[in-house]
Amino acid sequence: MKPNNVEDVTTSVLLTIIVGQGLNKLNKNADKVAIFRLLSVTLRHICVKMEKLIEINGVKFNYSVEGEGLPVVLMHGWGCNRTTLARIENLLTPSFKVYNVDFPGFGKSSEPPTVWGVEEYTALIERFLDIEGIDNPILLGHSFGGRVGILLSSRRSVRKLILVDAAGIKPRHSMKYYVKVYTYKAVKHLLPLMMGKAKGEEMLNRYRKKVGSSDYSNASEMMRRILSKVVNEDLKCVMPSIKCPTLLVWGTDDTATPLSDAKKMEKLIPDAGLVEFPGVGHYSFLENPWQFDAVINSFLEKDKRNK
Repeated sequence: MKPNNVEDVTTSVLLTIIVGQGLNKLNKNADKVAIFRLLSVTLRHICVKMEKLIEINGVKFNYSVEGEGLPVVLMHGWGCNRTTLARIENLLTPSFKVYNVDFPGFGKSSEPPTVWGVEEYTALIERFLDIEGIDNPILLGHSFGGRVGILLSSRRSVRKLILVDAAGIKPRHSMKYYVKVYTYKAVKHLLPLMMGKAKGEEMLNRYRKKVGSSDYSNASEMMRRILSKVVNEDLKCVMPSIKCPTLLVWGTDDTATPLSDAKKMEKLIPDAGLVEFPGVGHYSFLENPWQFDAVINSFLEKDKRNK
């Protein structure tokens, strides 16, 4: 999207400077995530697109579309929404027709009616492609969006796939992790019995905030159940079926989806290449925007409109 006024230009430039330089000084990944979410809210006023809200597979599904050229579908990560990818959207709209989606449960899309997994989220995007008449798209998925991109590309014609700090490989956990998980499950069942339902739920919420991830603690009960399901799904088995050229973009300091995941994906996906950004975390496209833009432009150069 071209900026509408001087304020849009100024805000966009300031956000890029803040993200590209200031965030690298933060030590805690949680601090970065919190700031990225604040930036996501700020970005909304420069992300005024042609939005549509349609019903697919029992949910209200929100997305924006802008530009002309080959279709590109942007898919955000867990706990975020389409505004998180506003920079990438603005980068691509001069040369592509860009669809930027809110996954069900995020942004302006409604929550799934049941506990969905990666399969259900992927089926929704497939149905969306059919409704919009989108054939052979370019897919870009960040974090959780990468899960959907992987599964969809393994069974449907895709022109190119871009995985940015993507999830998709089941993590290997330490003994400390399993102790925390089973302790939580015990507390969840015992508190209502010992304290009563209302008091038990209140204490359980406090316990969640103390020991749980921010994504889990901030989610509704339905989205917590969905998160618990999707994070344990391993997509390694479908990666060899991906036939399209695939670009992996990763921060070497990513702790949410570590670089080791990217290297496994590079081996399993037949036509994949990995670009690493040293000293960058889980939001590589925001932490290192200039290099990210250069890599994406190079990968998509032959696909651009009027080329």
